[in-house]
Amino acid sequence: MGDIVRDPAYYPPAVERRAKPRPPRALSVLHANDGPRVSVIIAALDEEESLPLVLRRLPGGLFEVILVDGNSSDRTVEVALAERPDLRVIRQPGCGKGDALRAGFKAASGDILVAMDADGSTNPAEIPAFVGQLLSGADYVKGSRFIPGGGTADMTLTRKMGNLGLMWIAMVLFGIRYTDLNYGFTGFWRRELDRLDLRSEGFEIETEMNLRAAVIGLRVVEVASFERLRIGGEAHLVPLPDGWRVLQEIVKQRIRGWGDLRTRVVRRGREPEVERT
Repeated sequence: MGDIVRDPAYYPPAVERRAKPRPPRALSVLHANDGPRVSVIIAALDEEESLPLVLRRLPGGLFEVILVDGNSSDRTVEVALAERPDLRVIRQPGCGKGDALRAGFKAASGDILVAMDADGSTNPAEIPAFVGQLLSGADYVKGSRFIPGGGTADMTLTRKMGNLGLMWIAMVLFGIRYTDLNYGFTGFWRRELDRLDLRSEGFEIETEMNLRAAVIGLRVVEVASFERLRIGGEAHLVPLPDGWRVLQEIVKQRIRGWGDLRTRVVRRGREPEVERT
């Protein structure tokens, strides 16, 4: 199984629904030269093994790809530039995934910002689905591993239970109906960046982004996404400490947004839900 996951051509058959992998798609949803410009932001720390594949699978038609390097000790930047010479490399000013993404968002000049992981767990071929929903009227699009078409190969039962518990707490405190709270594959219009007012330093940035989108009343759409095993290197997430930070972030956002919760929902019957595709 390990050999299959590391194969650059591998895609989960149940998700991709095809026998053979296709080459990277262009952003065919952008038909005109004056269409919205798409910036992809990738935060990386010691990801020299995975980045070449990730960059190779990016769709065509992107305005810019920004790599935020967290002062890697390996050849992350060198191999990334060798694979994609037009890459914009930014040295992270502080530490932590949140700090890196905030730096990348600030530096981006596209109309649409897409954040994805550098370890190969998020599939670059899914980016057109995010962009398509934004062009169809969404303000903020988040990947979900727990709706039809989504899935994960990188989550233990303990992590699944922890994720479910944290999501339930967020549902109670915020009245949202997300199916996935702590997943960092997201896309949104750059015009919303100031309103999101992101402040997190670590992995809890994913929770902050998803909750802030609800608090400020953005139209949120969930799209199916499959989380694969990382291609190589070591995981930087530590479940218990980072889970505790996520819980603290949920409480912090509830206090921060007290009296300002304007979650836009789509009513299906009497049950409020976030839009899903």
